[in-house]
Amino acid sequence: MSESIIQLGNPTLRQKAVWVDNIKDQDIQKLIDDLMTTVAKANGVGIAAPQVAQSYRLFIVASRPNPRYPNAPEMEPTAMINPRIIAHSTEVVKDWEGCLSVPGIRGLVPRYKTIEVEYSDRQGNLQKQELTDFVGRIFQHEYDHLDGIVFVDRIENTLDMITEQEYQQRVVNKT
Repeated sequence: MSESIIQLGNPTLRQKAVWVDNIKDQDIQKLIDDLMTTVAKANGVGIAAPQVAQSYRLFIVASRPNPRYPNAPEMEPTAMINPRIIAHSTEVVKDWEGCLSVPGIRGLVPRYKTIEVEYSDRQGNLQKQELTDFVGRIFQHEYDHLDGIVFVDRIENTLDMITEQEYQQRVVNKT
């Protein structure tokens, strides 16, 4: 079963999510499964629990080519629970982002090029990784959701926003 994705304006998107105390709880495990299904069905590359009105510090990073992100790298969908950014590069790169909770809009968002992260996997094991470029961007985008921040909050200038249709024509199809 997939969950319903809430939209910008829903107050849950602006709340600080709570720590997951018992990762092996069957409700948390079911939420992880539901998020995996939801992100795949929605052609997303990531989804955070607050986007399905579940205010937990949990998200899925699931980069893969799809109609919304045709050039995304392929990776195994990964549940990241109680994640933290423990270090980051000084280099910041602006690139296009969209959000399943903000349909129809894309924006140029500045993000760290490289981040070092820690999180618990769905078995409760602590993982440490360095993430770069697109996958690092997904992590930072989803991590923001856990603190009630959406990508439009990070856009530096309204001229850096376009519609999904324009994004597909100008950026993806480069017409």
